[in-house]
Amino acid sequence: MSTIHVSDQAARWYKEELNLNEGDSIRFFARYSSGGGLHPGFSLGIAVEKPRHPADQTEVSGIQFFMEDHDYWYLKGHQLHVDVVEDGRDIEYRYTEVQ
Repeated sequence: MSTIHVSDQAARWYKEELNLNEGDSIRFFARYSSGGGLHPGFSLGIAVEKPRHPADQTEVSGIQFFMEDHDYWYLKGHQLHVDVVEDGRDIEYRYTEVQ
């Protein structure tokens, strides 16, 4: 079971904002940040690139969303939920602990 969950609306948002086509891929990765994410000092980044060694992946609306094995520590023990905010102008990331 995948720990990455992307809503259909979020997949459409990425397609429009990043000019993606079916078959494209988005990598989620841990990046240094002063903002708060799941781990202090890190936040979630994205890049449009193909998977090399994915630890987890899911496909939504023809787009592959994945996290490489060297970044998977960021999600360890959690599920990532990606959706659009109410006004539809931005993405939100929520994390839930895996039970």
